[in-house]
Amino acid sequence: MSQQIIIQLIMDVASSLPLLPAIPSIRRPHFNPRVSIKTLASSSSSSSYKGPKPRRDLASDWVSDNDGLVRSLPIYVGGLSLLSVLVNRAFSGIAPVADASSSQSRADILTLGLAVTNLLTGLVWLSIRPKDISPVVPKGVDCRRIDSTISQVAACELLWAWESLSAASCCRSLVIVYGGNCLLQIGVAAAVGSDPVIIDVPKLMQGSLYRNAMKSGKQSYLANLSLYPGKSELPFLPIDTQAVILQPLSDKGIAIIGGDTIRGFNNLDQVEELKATFHCMDLSIRVEK
Repeated sequence: MSQQIIIQLIMDVASSLPLLPAIPSIRRPHFNPRVSIKTLASSSSSSSYKGPKPRRDLASDWVSDNDGLVRSLPIYVGGLSLLSVLVNRAFSGIAPVADASSSQSRADILTLGLAVTNLLTGLVWLSIRPKDISPVVPKGVDCRRIDSTISQVAACELLWAWESLSAASCCRSLVIVYGGNCLLQIGVAAAVGSDPVIIDVPKLMQGSLYRNAMKSGKQSYLANLSLYPGKSELPFLPIDTQAVILQPLSDKGIAIIGGDTIRGFNNLDQVEELKATFHCMDLSIRVEK
């Protein structure tokens, strides 16, 4: 009897509650397996790219494509100006002798000066041309010296750094000096007879190049080695080495990279990559020491 009362009470309460709105049924999207990837690709390619586009300087492009014509253009302008002044002087009935009191004579003298200036400018532009920079084959002998006191893991790290640099840049010589010892000398080296030059580490560490690089703690880039008097401090590199990078390894050593091209290490990303590479190698050497 009590159960019937409870059931009746629940039914009365439920009937007094407001009705909830019906929830509409959600249809699942129909997947057609016969739609191919080619159809999707064609539909996506039909939409044009609406993002920012790089600007092109038409004047700069034309000048770079017609370098010879642009360099000789002042000669043509100066020659034409000079010829026009002479023709005007001959057929205008003015006396061939310049008269300071005549405005025409003063204008002709000024025009002649501008014409001669254009001619000289064209001759200078034709005589000054950018020098083609090409790689130079280093003169020396192949060298592969690894310090026998370092571990096999550190030796693998050094060889990996050499292979990476020689493959991705103009590096042709690599020397690693760490802790007062030459850990690696690889690539092309200067020769004494048929043997590579042995690196005098104490003498190298006393040189200005080594001391300045270690004092600053930053990479030193000698883009054209022949212009630096400190070249004599690197006798173990080939005599025709074109560029050198001095990369400090913390405060205990330095990496010396020799290139075969003037300003060959001209990419900022490449310089940052060198820093990261030698930083990882420095950590590996310190752990293995």
